[in-house]
Amino acid sequence: KHPHDVEGMRLLADIGSRLGVHEDADFLLETAIEIAPENLQLRIDHIQVLRKRQKFSAALTQAESLLAKDPNSPIFLSLFAIESMQAGQYETALEAFENVLKTLPNDPATLTSRGHALKTYGRSDDAVASYRAALAAAPHYGDAWYALANLKTYRFTDDEVAQMQDLQASTDLSFMAQIHIAFALGKAFEDANEHAVAFENYERGNALKQKQTRYTTAQMQDEFAAQKRYVTASVIVDQSGKGCTAPDPIFIVGLPRAGSTLIEQILASHSQVDGTLELPNILSLAHRLRGRNLVTDRDRYPRVLSDLSADDLKALGEDYVQNTQIHRQGAPFFTDKMPNNFRHIGLIHLILPNAKIIDARRAPMDCCWSGFKQLFAEGQEFTYGLEEIGHYYRGYVDLMEHWTEILPQGRILKVQHEDVLDDLEGQVRRILAYCELPFEQACIDFHKTDRAVRTASSEQVRQPISRAGQNQWRPFETYLTPLKTALGETLS
Repeated sequence: KHPHDVEGMRLLADIGSRLGVHEDADFLLETAIEIAPENLQLRIDHIQVLRKRQKFSAALTQAESLLAKDPNSPIFLSLFAIESMQAGQYETALEAFENVLKTLPNDPATLTSRGHALKTYGRSDDAVASYRAALAAAPHYGDAWYALANLKTYRFTDDEVAQMQDLQASTDLSFMAQIHIAFALGKAFEDANEHAVAFENYERGNALKQKQTRYTTAQMQDEFAAQKRYVTASVIVDQSGKGCTAPDPIFIVGLPRAGSTLIEQILASHSQVDGTLELPNILSLAHRLRGRNLVTDRDRYPRVLSDLSADDLKALGEDYVQNTQIHRQGAPFFTDKMPNNFRHIGLIHLILPNAKIIDARRAPMDCCWSGFKQLFAEGQEFTYGLEEIGHYYRGYVDLMEHWTEILPQGRILKVQHEDVLDDLEGQVRRILAYCELPFEQACIDFHKTDRAVRTASSEQVRQPISRAGQNQWRPFETYLTPLKTALGETLS
């Protein structure tokens, strides 16, 4: 009734963003800003949506426009700092964070965000100092406690553990702080070899986080089944050779915590490869093809793949290449390590037939346990339950077998994490040969490569290769029967 109601657009965009429909939320807010360009809340909301879509340049432009209106606003300056960091402008971001702290010297959110920037930039000691400053200002600020744990290389002191336990026993912690501190205590007690208390905290954190998700194993199994049912060998034959011929992308797929960041770091150390991020573009394309009738026509995608014309497939591939350009630095090839892309390998093959696809595989118990004790920024809802993550891993292995069967031989390269640990040079040469890249010693010396790394493994890939992550589940084996049962035959 009121197509130009700006507040209606803003609220609908908020609903879309909460449901993960970021493309529609982006369009709604962009339109609302055209109608009411002086409405600053619209721009603030738009920045959040643009960030979720990883349209970092556009988000930075919006932040710059807000800052221009009030250069002294700590809120606008903080937004500018965060978006500068997301856009890879770390020196600018750190300077902006320092300016915010001149006005708000003890603001825990700013101190923590500055710590994130320092961590991503490779300055882990400075990151620790910033996180600790946040906690000195606000001991209840759970995000900073978990940020320390998420460095993976940090070890909590006895006093810090006692402080977290006191906070956990209090009644005035926010819901997210409860989650953050539970995961942080899990890490602290695991490092101290107090496995019973560590598992209790990991389980508590996951149970709390699970309350925020809408994930169900049944729905995900239906999605896996639809890919197998509609993307068949005959569809691949009929639709092959019609997509965008660009050879630029190297997709690294699999489960999170399966060694994909290591493979990315190896490839990004090559002079011809840009390491980017876990890009959301393929997931966005799949969402667009899925349409709006998710109740009455849930399988429209992937069924629609058999009906797309050559022009459609080529346009989708060109759309991906064009929209990921912002993340590149000029090398002829680039990585996309969104792990969930394994669910859309049929789509990737049809729209980008010359792209490379690497399946980062890790032993199931190591992979699943590592995922269960990781608190992800967003997505990966299947990791917040032992049964859920076990069923997901099993579905992943089954779907990868399907892709291997219906795609041309050699289309996907499986890289087993344990093989990389056993024979780094041999596996590096194998990966580079598959990507049709000449050997470079820098790929062996990946830990010396100076680049921003945004995943949970950021500190680990800045060190020489290590077996420290192997068999970390064994001290917790008595608690992992639900995981083993869910994994079933995949264990062997």
